[in-house]
Amino acid sequence: MKVVSIVGARPQLVKLAPIAAAFAEGDCEHVIVHTGQHYDADLSDVFFTGLGIPDPNVHLGIGSGSHGVQTGNTLAALDPVLAAERPDWVLVYGDTNSTLAGALSAVKQHIPVAHLEAGLRSFNRRMPEEHNRVLTDHAADLLLAPTEEAVRHLAAEGLADRSVLVGDVMVDVCLRVRDAVERGEHAAPTLPEGIDPNAPYLVATLHRAENTDDPARLAALVEALAELPVPVALLAHPRLLARAEEQGLKLGGGALHVGRPVPYAGMVAAVLGSVGVVTDSGGLQKEAYLLGRPCTTLRTETEWVETLEGDWNRLVPDPRELGSAWLPLATRPAPETPRGTPYGDGRAAHRVIETLRAHQA
Repeated sequence: MKVVSIVGARPQLVKLAPIAAAFAEGDCEHVIVHTGQHYDADLSDVFFTGLGIPDPNVHLGIGSGSHGVQTGNTLAALDPVLAAERPDWVLVYGDTNSTLAGALSAVKQHIPVAHLEAGLRSFNRRMPEEHNRVLTDHAADLLLAPTEEAVRHLAAEGLADRSVLVGDVMVDVCLRVRDAVERGEHAAPTLPEGIDPNAPYLVATLHRAENTDDPARLAALVEALAELPVPVALLAHPRLLARAEEQGLKLGGGALHVGRPVPYAGMVAAVLGSVGVVTDSGGLQKEAYLLGRPCTTLRTETEWVETLEGDWNRLVPDPRELGSAWLPLATRPAPETPRGTPYGDGRAAHRVIETLRAHQA
């Protein structure tokens, strides 16, 4: 069996790590295509080295651009690659522009497509990620769902016959890296200047368009983070830095300490050392949950509804509406509620490959 994996952004590289490792244990031919949607070394190169992912067989170097430009350029670049490879499966990951372009290129060439992390829904039609995941699910031939909730969403859209519950591959890599961090196999994370790793601190990320593109909203969110009663390590995504510069907004000040994104093991270590997380990232919400740290999510909805159980995750779309109530909420202690295992047992990658074999034409 020959499989082409198409990835392009940090969360996809994390998901690729356990998939690539599982492929390496068998006799499958696995071709990795990196679109270059995330071209910053902090969001790309460090994940290949830090997670032991083989170097990409093909690197398209697409880079940034509007959604239409980025998706169109990726689609045009993928067409000849897939035509030359003619795999048994094209495996696309998550909800990025690279995901949608990979699915479109494959289906137009009658190459079977499997979508990893299928069935997630925010039901927010303003999110570009929501369009990408819905369109990819309806185009794909095999839907690899991470949770029972995702399976239910797919069934509601008439896609039950293409759906298989495999679990979440993020659990595979997160638990493996957590154990390595706790054994002392990774160096301490590089936290922003002014953050004492031995004192209470929060980890924060902010990158989604709905939070960064509106100058008034971004300024309000930065102000809210700066007012928190414990230091905040803001690991700044390039999108956030670019938008802040465009808007003349100074990041940092008060509780807020700005640093660069860190490799995956560094992020796991940073979260483990923290008292909690504030984010708009889907992946980090789930990582906080898996690592036992309370999360405050700066959005109106989440795809990972399981994290909301027991108050492990709390949605706060606009801290301004909460006033001073926002401060203790973001720094609340970890709940005593058991978390359970809604995302699987850490062997999702092996089930993905077994499912691809079982459904091979």
